[in-house]
Amino acid sequence: MVVGASVGALNGWSIAGGCSAAHLIERWLDPSAGETLQLVPNAGWRNGWFDPAPLRAQAERIYSSYQPQIPFGLVVIELPWFRRRLIRHPHVRAAHLQATCSIPLFLPTVRIDGKRCLDGGLFENAPVWAAVEMGATRIIAIDSLPKVVGRWWLNAAFGVASLFRPRRRYRPNLKLTLIRPSEHLGDANDAVFWKRENIERWIHLGMRDAERALALESLAVPVAGDLN
Repeated sequence: MVVGASVGALNGWSIAGGCSAAHLIERWLDPSAGETLQLVPNAGWRNGWFDPAPLRAQAERIYSSYQPQIPFGLVVIELPWFRRRLIRHPHVRAAHLQATCSIPLFLPTVRIDGKRCLDGGLFENAPVWAAVEMGATRIIAIDSLPKVVGRWWLNAAFGVASLFRPRRRYRPNLKLTLIRPSEHLGDANDAVFWKRENIERWIHLGMRDAERALALESLAVPVAGDLN
């Protein structure tokens, strides 16, 4: 199965639909990938920062290009109570793919079935709990969000969000491999503004970190206790 939140859900939908690694890499190296986040005129806290139309178009394009061939789920956050919600295929729609990438304050919420939804990675970067809920017993999770993003106010926002992250206990037989970047990925501008050299470095780094993690897989032990 494949489970994702935020941009991980966009990649996950494609992967579950049979997209090859080579094609996924090709898509991210294409300059058009940088058109998903476009600043609106007079961007700021009063007028908003990014135009939701390109993200919506990207979500619709990816949704129509693939249909999962294996179980797939994504996570969104529902307002006003910030409820975490797992959406499973075949109930996933293009609007869910857009909503799970709608970063609070930067992009508007997406209304789905009367509920306002936003970024599924708001409280937890890697939705391990959702995979467990779908029945997974062996999980390889990718947490690509850097701990420090270069702007004090963003770091503060992430710190506040982490206070609302539930402490979860998983069954002792759960086998989990958590892959995190071994090097600093960059700052907030690097995350927002597409640069081919950044994408190439991240792909190389991701492959290297994944190979290291899988090489150590034989040393992985079942998760018993909290995941932080």
